[in-house]
Amino acid sequence: MGRLNVCVLAFRTKAQWRCLLSSFCFTSTLRPKAASYKPNDLYTMNKKLSDLVRSGKLEEAKSLFDKMGQRNTVTWNSTITGYVKRREVAKARKLFNEIPERDIVSWNLIISGYASCWGYKFLEEAKKLFDQMPRRDFVSWNTMISGYARNGRMDEAMRLFECMPERNVVSWNAMITGFLRNSDTQSATEHFKRMPERDSASVSAFVSGLVQNGQLDEAARVLIECGSRDGWREDLIHASNTLIVGYGQKGRVDDARRLFDQIPFNSVRREESNGVFEKNLVSWNSMIMCYVKAGDILSARKLFDQNVEKDIISWNTMINAYVQVSDMEEALNLFNLMPKRDSLSWNSMISEFAQLGRLELACDYFEMMPQKNLVSWNSIIAGYEKNEDYKGATKLFISMQAEGEKPDRHTLSSVLSVCTGLVDLHLGMQIHQLVSKTVVPDVPIKNFLITMYSRCGPIIESRIIFEEMKSPKDVISWNAMIGGYASHGFATEALELFELMKRNKVQPTYIAFISVLTACAHAGSVDEGRAYFKAMVSEYGIEPTIEHYASLVDNVGQHGLLEEAMDLVKSMPFEPDKAVWGAVLGACRVHNNVELARVAAEALMRPEPESSAPYILLYNMYADAGQWDDAAEVRETMERNNIKKQTTSSWMDSYHF
Repeated sequence: MGRLNVCVLAFRTKAQWRCLLSSFCFTSTLRPKAASYKPNDLYTMNKKLSDLVRSGKLEEAKSLFDKMGQRNTVTWNSTITGYVKRREVAKARKLFNEIPERDIVSWNLIISGYASCWGYKFLEEAKKLFDQMPRRDFVSWNTMISGYARNGRMDEAMRLFECMPERNVVSWNAMITGFLRNSDTQSATEHFKRMPERDSASVSAFVSGLVQNGQLDEAARVLIECGSRDGWREDLIHASNTLIVGYGQKGRVDDARRLFDQIPFNSVRREESNGVFEKNLVSWNSMIMCYVKAGDILSARKLFDQNVEKDIISWNTMINAYVQVSDMEEALNLFNLMPKRDSLSWNSMISEFAQLGRLELACDYFEMMPQKNLVSWNSIIAGYEKNEDYKGATKLFISMQAEGEKPDRHTLSSVLSVCTGLVDLHLGMQIHQLVSKTVVPDVPIKNFLITMYSRCGPIIESRIIFEEMKSPKDVISWNAMIGGYASHGFATEALELFELMKRNKVQPTYIAFISVLTACAHAGSVDEGRAYFKAMVSEYGIEPTIEHYASLVDNVGQHGLLEEAMDLVKSMPFEPDKAVWGAVLGACRVHNNVELARVAAEALMRPEPESSAPYILLYNMYADAGQWDDAAEVRETMERNNIKKQTTSSWMDSYHF
């Protein structure tokens, strides 16, 4: 009962379907069709047909139905039941129309088929059939009431309810559940008070509905009132557990614990329920989850240790609590103590080890896992992608396909990110084809595709995907496309798209402004760059990050405004990083300012003394200026500090040395 809506009474649960089917078979057998066949043979065939329907093998069931030389109403009803459960109402209706002799079960089945579907036309068809029925029972009326309630048509549900010749507890429960589902707690409360009798589901459904509507205090009042008036029976434990979960979701942990402590506890372990109101496993697990949700791991663990009757949910809840705070040592201790593990247990460990960068451990547990599922593959691939082990992620994806596991959106998103990291257009295009064949691309996947194509080269492909996206596009879509244009040097397109983004009422983020400032730097638009930087702070309330400063420093510096660039560096509320000093040094090279270049180069040498890039650029500048003594001093410093020339540099190109 971990989810609140489990207790809310829907008309047909799986258990009710089984009961309903059994009653259908029993009712229909009371009036068998007179025919010249052996009853035992027909009974055997009907049982086989019913078993196939119950196990979901509808095609086999229909094949058997077609081959049966003799049929009775039970035969027809069993087959219709299969189509109704699958929501294949048209096929169910075809069989209903062909039945030689219908009973009330046949009518109820087809009506429930239409009433269980969403939409006006289905409900209207159900009502037509309901009006045509030669005879109605409780099931007929309750099915229609539930159908109207589920579709939010409580006025019609109320009219039917009032017209019922006789109501049972299911009728009342259906109305109350309908009101609660449609947030009409006042009407639900009025009907709950008027109920002539209640079953085990009534209180649980009512309390659960109140909790879902945020009326926790009213739910608590109802629970106490029912317990005091009718006695604290076993069925009230379900309502109590629901309220504990509700308190936890609203952060009212003290109230949850107070209710938990009020429920009696019997330390004697029982295999079956004895009808007594006392804590059960759901009570313990719900309270532990409350603590975990509130971040109180110590209290959760204390309660976990007190629980003498743990199940796999108890263990997984506690392990996940430690995983959430990255305490993998304690999570691992519990994992090793577990009497039995399921896929969730293994996946929690694999996912967190991978997210923490402990890929070797993640891989070990992945290999030890008895039976991997899609979540396992997604967790390990995402972990490798996050830690930029792109080749490892690619190998895992290939292994996943080789083992016959089909990728989903999460898998494909991770692999597209891998393609971006590898700047592998060929692989990216292959994954794009796989996306088209296996899933309906949603916005996140299209965003990954835009980023992949813009990073790997063909920016036109990114724009095609961007334009094909249905509005409204999210801010990530806009950021990806603007960033793609900016990184390719298409400044005009980037800035035009940014303005279009604002006209579409999409709030720019700090990421969008990084791309815009980069585009201004590429275009040499100093004034625009300054204006966007100012607007980012004054109009959008975005605090500049070091990336924003680096882009603006690069922009003004490339235009020879070195004094302004240094003023920006000095005004930064944090220490400049290598990107900022690299921009200054690059501007000094362009404008041959050797004195300032030395300042920038020395600033770059401090955090990365082993990097040869600033030495080489400074040496080249001295050489170009004919300052050979200074150039020689730089070379001697490199040799003295054993600094070797590197083949590449991340922020500037080196030349003759």
